[in-house]
Amino acid sequence: MKRILLAEDEEILRMLIVDTLEDDGYEIDEASDGLEALQYISDNDYDLVLIDYMMPGLTGLEVIEKVRSLPTKQHVKIMMLTAKSQQKDEERAKLAGANYFLAKPFSPVKLAELVGEILHV
Repeated sequence: MKRILLAEDEEILRMLIVDTLEDDGYEIDEASDGLEALQYISDNDYDLVLIDYMMPGLTGLEVIEKVRSLPTKQHVKIMMLTAKSQQKDEERAKLAGANYFLAKPFSPVKLAELVGEILHV
């Protein structure tokens, strides 16, 4: 079973994404802020991390930069989820180490399709 960490501070959106991805058979852990996300990533192995750009504690960018500095976590695929949808925001996310970028609002079905493509399921 593929493991995903969802780091999103908006509870309703987190619930919607978790319901959608669990229906597709993924095991999901949830973090509601950047510090919690970093701890989950440090302590576990994930096939994919879905992370919000703007979160309390540490921003998504800060979490990605810290994860990319950890030698044992270089393989983790990371998708930035954000309402910040300008080209410069996507460039910043990719420079920090995000592999993928998805602007809000997005369809949960579209997200599930992208996750399936990324994880080859």
